[in-house]
Amino acid sequence: MFKDLPSYLESCVERYNRPSFIDNDPVQIPHRFGKLQDREIMGFWTAMLAWGQRKTIINKSLELIELMDGVPHDFMVNHQETDRKRFLNFKHRTFQATDTLYFLEFFQQYYRKHHSLETAFAEHLTEMPDGSLPQTVEKALIGFHETFFSLDVAPQRTRKHVATPIRKSTCKRLNMFLRWMVRSDDKGVDFGVWNQIRPAQLLLPLDVHVDRVARKFGLIKRKQTDWLTVLELTDYCRSLDPTDPAKYDYALFGLSVEGEI
Repeated sequence: MFKDLPSYLESCVERYNRPSFIDNDPVQIPHRFGKLQDREIMGFWTAMLAWGQRKTIINKSLELIELMDGVPHDFMVNHQETDRKRFLNFKHRTFQATDTLYFLEFFQQYYRKHHSLETAFAEHLTEMPDGSLPQTVEKALIGFHETFFSLDVAPQRTRKHVATPIRKSTCKRLNMFLRWMVRSDDKGVDFGVWNQIRPAQLLLPLDVHVDRVARKFGLIKRKQTDWLTVLELTDYCRSLDPTDPAKYDYALFGLSVEGEI
């Protein structure tokens, strides 16, 4: 179908990795803020809600912003217990009040002690015995999950909303969030505001759209769609660009959503 697939994918990255992509994508939510911590909080929460129709995801995220008086970080650090009552009716699919209240608790405790959410991921990417850095963010995702649910009040049911490679999940939403925060270019979609994680370590956010197109192109051989599939697809993308494999998310996702494949 394509005599030069790498060149075709590169052209698709250029086509979709541009500001117009923001208009209909959940990444528009953190783009509403200039403050690092606001982008982190709403970027993370939006990513965790990112299943279903993109329009619904965006609307639910806007609802959260309104509940936080338009200032997510300030609200997290300074709100009182009584302020959480307004969130009791917030829900999105299986994300319910119990989950919302725990997110509020974690963010309040975390941001009262830490400057950036990046630390909760990057601190787990320690050097290998030979002094090299891990090739991927796998350890960061595993460690973040442990950090996020380290509070004594962490509900068991909320764990399903924050994935981990330990459960063989594709961790699509977490990888998407990391792409937003870590990738840095001049296109204006991803923020590139974190520097303790390298773009070369990012993994593809594998959802049904990316999976479908990648299989059409023969980029995935594995029958299942799980964590090992993410590694397989990312390995291919890394062979095309070792410094920035996650950029091909734009090509694979865009081709599916636009109906070209």
